[in-house]
Amino acid sequence: MKETIPSRAETHVLSDIPFELTADLVIGLMKVRKVPPTLQRLVEELVARSLEVATPKAMFRVAYVDEKTEDGVVIDEHVFRSSVLRQNLDGVQRVFPFVATCGVEADGVENPTGDLMTTVCLDTIRMHLLFTARRHMEQQIKKTYALVQLSRMAPGSLQDWPIQEQGTLFRLLGEVEQSVGVRLTDKYLMLPVKSVSGIFFPTEVRFESCQLCARASCIGRRAPYDPQLAARYGVQA
Repeated sequence: MKETIPSRAETHVLSDIPFELTADLVIGLMKVRKVPPTLQRLVEELVARSLEVATPKAMFRVAYVDEKTEDGVVIDEHVFRSSVLRQNLDGVQRVFPFVATCGVEADGVENPTGDLMTTVCLDTIRMHLLFTARRHMEQQIKKTYALVQLSRMAPGSLQDWPIQEQGTLFRLLGEVEQSVGVRLTDKYLMLPVKSVSGIFFPTEVRFESCQLCARASCIGRRAPYDPQLAARYGVQA
């Protein structure tokens, strides 16, 4: 079936994302071997409270590369300065800037006592909702645009692409806070905290920014550091 190229301003908001959330799932994600009854009850309570309100969300835009400069790219008249992004988009014309979030609803489930275990449980629930939203969005993009594989990059993931360009990314996406409830702080961090943003792009070989980052201790690492790949991109360790 021939693909119809959409208009340049096509934006999709996904707010009815199916998800699974059970106490057993959350305990499994927490990697707790022996579960005391108190923890079981706590997780069950927090899952029940989260289920009442949870609405994970995502949005993406179909965007096009206008120009490729020596140290960056211009996407729908928005300038991004990153040599790595520029190299990854070599031969690519259509990209998908995005934001995904656990949702302000789940983020608002309170922990009035500040209890550490409650904080850990809520963080696990919110991270699972975020992962579900991002994965659902990625699958939707692949299915809709007949793409086999996507990779992604985000401002701030490497020194090569400073976090300040979150502002440019949000301007490219448009009404992010109105659409999915995510806003930027004056330090360009996202609220809710359990949110991710970036640019999806089609690729034959999967790319992760982690492959170019030599930081030893990183709980969010998705791929091992590859010094040979880093050298190929011209990234200093």
